[in-house]
Amino acid sequence: MRETLIEPFRRVWAAFERRLFPAPSSDRLFNLYRDRHPELDRPEAPAIRRRNLWRYLAAYETPPPVFLLAEAPGPWGCRFSGVPLTSEAQLLDPDFPLAGEASGLSERPHREYSARIYWRVMRPYFPRFFTWSTVPLHPHRPGAPLSIRTPTQREVRDWLPLVADLIEALKPAQVIAIGRKAEFALQSLGVRCTYVRHPSQGGARLFEAGVRALLDDL
Repeated sequence: MRETLIEPFRRVWAAFERRLFPAPSSDRLFNLYRDRHPELDRPEAPAIRRRNLWRYLAAYETPPPVFLLAEAPGPWGCRFSGVPLTSEAQLLDPDFPLAGEASGLSERPHREYSARIYWRVMRPYFPRFFTWSTVPLHPHRPGAPLSIRTPTQREVRDWLPLVADLIEALKPAQVIAIGRKAEFALQSLGVRCTYVRHPSQGGARLFEAGVRALLDDL
């Protein structure tokens, strides 16, 4: 694993330190990079998830030409791994292109359906793409820390500055919106993008077809 970041990702990390890592959790949004749930997370969980995120950025030797924006961390994927659309189980798999640690208290590493579908489709294109979330905190229902809900438009707007920072740092040639919330965010920023279906909730085939149509010429 490379321990240093190339210049565009140093700027990305600086944006995380400035905007993401200090952001407080609420009863509806959980900042996985700052906070922990005593019944779900290891004591050092936020630091583990930040390390996993650093390793993700360090995997790139050149700036990726494609930027994919998803919706938000799911309760079994990024919520515990710290890497968008990626699960703990994937980071612990020696054959997976990214490495990391588990942050949860569960005896078995968490797995996520959307993460499995995402990487089955996207792995042949890695590292020519970078994935991020429109809302990088885990949106959940009050009192249900492992639930998932759709981010509100206000929550999307709150995180537009971070999305803008990342696009400015990476300067991708192609931007893809995974789902309507991501499309709304990018359109709000005036960023030209192409919409593809999110792989969750029966969208796996449409997601795969949309992505392959866009990326097979890479």
